[in-house]
Amino acid sequence: MSVKVLLAITQAFALTMSVAFLVYVVVIVVPYLRRKPGPVGDPADFTWHFFVPCRDEQTVIRETIRYLRTTFRRAHVWVVDDDSEDRTARVVRMLWRRHGGYDPYLHLVPRVRPEARTGKGDALNAAYRALNDWMGPDASRDDVVVVVVDADGRPAPNCLEVCAADHLFGDPEVGAVQLDVWMGNTDTPPPSRNPVGRWFGLKLAQLQDLEFRTAIAAIQTSRGFTGTISMGGNGQFTRLTALDSIAGDAREPWRGSLLEDFELGVHLLTAGWRTGFTPDSHVSQEGLYSLRRFLVQRTRWGQGTMQCARYLRRIWDSPHVSTLGAAEMMYYLAQPWLQLLGSLLYPIPFVLLVIGTAGDPAQMWTWFTGGAWILFAIYGSFGLLPFLVWGPIYQLKCLRSRNVLRGIGMGFAYAAYIYTFYVTSWRALFRLVRGRNGWAKTRRNTEQAAGVKVALDA
Repeated sequence: MSVKVLLAITQAFALTMSVAFLVYVVVIVVPYLRRKPGPVGDPADFTWHFFVPCRDEQTVIRETIRYLRTTFRRAHVWVVDDDSEDRTARVVRMLWRRHGGYDPYLHLVPRVRPEARTGKGDALNAAYRALNDWMGPDASRDDVVVVVVDADGRPAPNCLEVCAADHLFGDPEVGAVQLDVWMGNTDTPPPSRNPVGRWFGLKLAQLQDLEFRTAIAAIQTSRGFTGTISMGGNGQFTRLTALDSIAGDAREPWRGSLLEDFELGVHLLTAGWRTGFTPDSHVSQEGLYSLRRFLVQRTRWGQGTMQCARYLRRIWDSPHVSTLGAAEMMYYLAQPWLQLLGSLLYPIPFVLLVIGTAGDPAQMWTWFTGGAWILFAIYGSFGLLPFLVWGPIYQLKCLRSRNVLRGIGMGFAYAAYIYTFYVTSWRALFRLVRGRNGWAKTRRNTEQAAGVKVALDA
């Protein structure tokens, strides 16, 4: 292949990357940086019910229940025991029987196999039906809000007043609100004797915090303009009447996808509800220290996104979703497929260079003197910049630190972190092709390795 052809291909790639980055900055980065805190509301205007799905969560559930019950004293806590093999249910019952009496705000929803252990969505559906049965057919439902919290979740104390604001649940058209997500262990290294392992585990948890608090928060903010804010699996607030509107005769607002949170958002948006996102409050969760568990988690998320492609027609045909909103949602659903395609296309200029110079080594000098290396540098830079930019932003905006060099270092680490998604997309595709759709929870950092499932169900 001639140097001219290689230059043309590289120039096209570099130009595409440059334009994409400029659009990225204008549409996503700038609105995130310019956003101001919103007003708050009165939590007493609503009745709050926390759903906590649990599967072998004895190591964390005690403190989670105590936190929820002491921080939100008038909120009900519904713990779904998904046929745990440990003492999860026993811990809940012990906390229920407090001071010789019973806690009327704490509820246990037990599940047994074969109905149990079939996915987080099914566990949440069980809590939804239990809440309906407890409320009765004549209870008022307009002011009831359901909050999904993971077994290790810690919603910020101000989350109810933030979500009760006029622009969120104070607006009757808003069916769901998603909180910002933080990692609560970014200053706590894993208990390892290996200093490299401690450093790597802590850095991995910090990169997850960076991802959620900057890039994901910025994307959610930009979705406010397209009307397509999506739900997360933790810190998910949903109006009960919104759940009712999509539950159907089976009383199942959550469906069978491995990405049940995004799936819920699709059903709410196409049913005519608006969704909101607020970084004015947050929910803390445990960042993963293990790369293996991280890859398993992201493989499940990637596979769930691929499964949700079945909603493309529903999204496109919905009169409640704008053309721009439909395009944004379709782009999101295309992400794992674009990552698969990108892993094949991005190396093309470099592969062509190797092939071309292998047959005629003299072309390498021609390539260098002809300035093609500049295009390669531009191509590589703009391929990294959308990720590198979040390192300094995280350092300045989230950590309130002016250590710019550390921020740049975090940016490079985040770029490497993001490129693992190319691996998880291929893993998700192989699982999808082989029909391996089983669901397994992500193992907690505090759980022992023995007897705990580490990988996805076969």
